[in-house]
Amino acid sequence: MVFDVTTIRGKPFRLAIIGSRGIPSNYGGFETFAEQLGARLAESGWSVTVYGRRHHVPAGMKEHAGCRLVSVPTVRSKHLDTIVATFFQVLHALGGRYDAALVVNAANAPLLVPLRVLGVRTILNVDGIERMRAKWGRLGRLWYRIGEWCAAHLPDVVVADAEVIAGYYRERFGSDPAVIPYGGDLPWPHSQESLERLGLTKNGYLLYVSRFEPENNPHRVVEEYGLWRGSLSQAPPPLVMIGDAPYQKDWINSWKRNAPGGVIFPGAIYGEGYRQLLANCYAYVQATEVGGTHPALVEAMGYGRRIFYNASPENREVAGGCGIPFDVQERGALAAALAEGLDEAPHWPVYRQAAGDRVRERYSWSAVAEAYRRILQGG
Repeated sequence: MVFDVTTIRGKPFRLAIIGSRGIPSNYGGFETFAEQLGARLAESGWSVTVYGRRHHVPAGMKEHAGCRLVSVPTVRSKHLDTIVATFFQVLHALGGRYDAALVVNAANAPLLVPLRVLGVRTILNVDGIERMRAKWGRLGRLWYRIGEWCAAHLPDVVVADAEVIAGYYRERFGSDPAVIPYGGDLPWPHSQESLERLGLTKNGYLLYVSRFEPENNPHRVVEEYGLWRGSLSQAPPPLVMIGDAPYQKDWINSWKRNAPGGVIFPGAIYGEGYRQLLANCYAYVQATEVGGTHPALVEAMGYGRRIFYNASPENREVAGGCGIPFDVQERGALAAALAEGLDEAPHWPVYRQAAGDRVRERYSWSAVAEAYRRILQGG
């Protein structure tokens, strides 16, 4: 792919990616997005700076994947972490003479004002409708409502990663977001070291990947696995639950204690280890209710895994029928889907092929990078 890497000044295009926890990716979708997109734009000749938070970026690391890294202090609090960190990131970026700023998270939208005042082209990726998460109280939800209004009116371009989210902004605010999904075409892992460490075998386990938050339903997946396990005459493949959450420890422990046999909790895993577990699982379970395009779902499809997904509008949009839907709120629905679907039925090869084709056609990182390049440069 050939990029136009200069501005009218004949110098490399200078981009700041603001609002994530930083790279190398070690938290969630925004961090994976910043790493994958930043690396591709940097490789094309752009000058890319990725801002992060000091407790997430390794101490002393100043460059990664061709991107310059800047980490800032923050307040490690559920309600203040993102806003305080982004405030300091924007403050630093004001002196950076950037041609454009790509800001993530609708909660950060009010902080676009100083960038706009200085004439920096601003693009905002809103993700999903975050105020719907149970972890936010009234003040948090109010801030996200304000953020949604600002997202619809302040940036030069607002980006949604799914048509369902774009439709929400069109209907509620009359704005017209660009729809650019996340990529899902990850490289194949080099080994199976993570499987060996956890005592797993290729195609011998089920996998769940997400932050352990109520709307992502890790507790329900564990419960449904227990129901399914109890209905069988012999033990099923183990269920590997990849994830954690910094501000949900009491809630997480409350259901972890009652997990049935066969459930493995290795914590949050990133990079090569994550790819090893995703590429070699027998089936992948997506149980989220809130958000847009979930990276792990797209990536599991890219690896051609068997997919079971909660039938939310966003997940349906991404999966495109390349898997087995279930209703996460209906007790026994996932257990029944697993019982009926985890065999070598004729539809699985068709689904797996269709999933891989769908990712190559709609969710490639090269296409994502090209789409962002155009809007960042005003094309």
